[in-house]
Amino acid sequence: MSLRKTNYVKNLVSGTNEISQGNLDYRIKVNSQDEIGELSRSFNLMADNLQMELSERKQAQEELKKNRDHLEELVKKRTAKLVKANREMEQEMEDRKQAEEALKESEEKLARAEKMKALGLLAGGVAHDLNNVLSGIVSYPDLILLDLPEDSKLRKPIETMRESGHRSAAIVQDLLTVARGVATTRKPLHLNEIIRDYLISPEYRKLAKFNPSVTIRTNTDAELLNIMGSKVHIRKVLMNLVSNASEAIEGIGNVTISTMNRYVDRPLRGYDDVNVGEFAVLAVSDDGSGISSGDLERIFEPFCTKKVMGRSGTGLGLAVVWNVVQDHKGYIDVTTGKNGTTFELYFPITREEPSDHHLSIRIKDYQGNGETILIVDDVRSQRDISSQMLDTLGYKTEAVSNGEEAVEYLKENTVDLILLDMIMDPGINGRETYERIVKIHPNQKAIIVSGFAETDEVKAAQKLGAGQYIKKPITLERIGLAVKKVLES
Repeated sequence: MSLRKTNYVKNLVSGTNEISQGNLDYRIKVNSQDEIGELSRSFNLMADNLQMELSERKQAQEELKKNRDHLEELVKKRTAKLVKANREMEQEMEDRKQAEEALKESEEKLARAEKMKALGLLAGGVAHDLNNVLSGIVSYPDLILLDLPEDSKLRKPIETMRESGHRSAAIVQDLLTVARGVATTRKPLHLNEIIRDYLISPEYRKLAKFNPSVTIRTNTDAELLNIMGSKVHIRKVLMNLVSNASEAIEGIGNVTISTMNRYVDRPLRGYDDVNVGEFAVLAVSDDGSGISSGDLERIFEPFCTKKVMGRSGTGLGLAVVWNVVQDHKGYIDVTTGKNGTTFELYFPITREEPSDHHLSIRIKDYQGNGETILIVDDVRSQRDISSQMLDTLGYKTEAVSNGEEAVEYLKENTVDLILLDMIMDPGINGRETYERIVKIHPNQKAIIVSGFAETDEVKAAQKLGAGQYIKKPITLERIGLAVKKVLES
């Protein structure tokens, strides 16, 4: 082999090694047109094709990688969207479930409130009729006792009759409380003082006597804020709760009466939904066996009781509690379990202070001076009672049986005061009667009397100029003070 061929073979081997090691730019110099030159050109063309093919393959791989990365990014984003959508769907389902539960709870509370309202209307109607019946029992003893000697044998039976009448009137008052809207005077009160007064009362001593194994404890907040309310009604609420708590304990146990200030900065969901505000809370707890879930839904309904009717209760106790709290713009929460039950009553607080001013009132302090009073009432016995009481107090009375008669009478006559029944059937009611009267006598003084609750019609009559509102059955002192106050105004 010639030297030239030997050198070409070396160059070919060297070029092959270069290309195999990745030097795709290596080329053999072509110095001739003979076979060796042709082989060199073929080698260089092969190297060109290989370089191009590898470059295209590399570009394809890079494009494939780019597409794969893009696809992975798309999959990642889509997966994130699906995860987010799934979470949102789960949250939406949870929100919907909670909304449905809240709606169901609201509907149940609304149905309960509507049921209580209907029962209240029934109780109020019964109370109105009973008050008219009781008026004679409550009112006539006052008149009879004024004329009886102190040593009369009839004095004690008549006093007993009067006391029975007052007890019956107290039950009717419970019915009126159930009816809601009871006319009550709201004054600043301190719950701790009401608790102290109750714990030294005859009612408490009687309860303790019948439940000797139950210990009553107190845990009151010395810095408790005042509330605006009716002392009589709040005291009745406390008495009913303590009585129920004591009877819920079988054997030895404890009842705890607590008070505390509580600021609610977000609504609380309980038996009642407690709105935002400042409250004085009255709590009564027992360590009895608790209230069943079935009974819990109905505990505040009138006559829903586990007690023996007529012996340990009237079935109105918790109904009175519910309605008094509602009437005071408050809330009730009840928690119960196998370790006992707690009633928490939320009353809105006031910064006003209670007044300790009390008067000892004598009959001569509210006697009249011959002023003329027109009595308007559809019940004859009520007209007779009112007439006799006012005559006894030194007033002159006239009486008519309905609003139309009153209007006709006052077209021809004048009176110093009208004692006006609010509900009269048939015919116009007290508000419409007074509205017609003030067109005849614009400054006519009047007192509204009713055996029912203080309704919107009562308030409308008072806006027209009518004075005080008093509840039946009336007593000598109550009617005397009311008439005296309105006449002097």
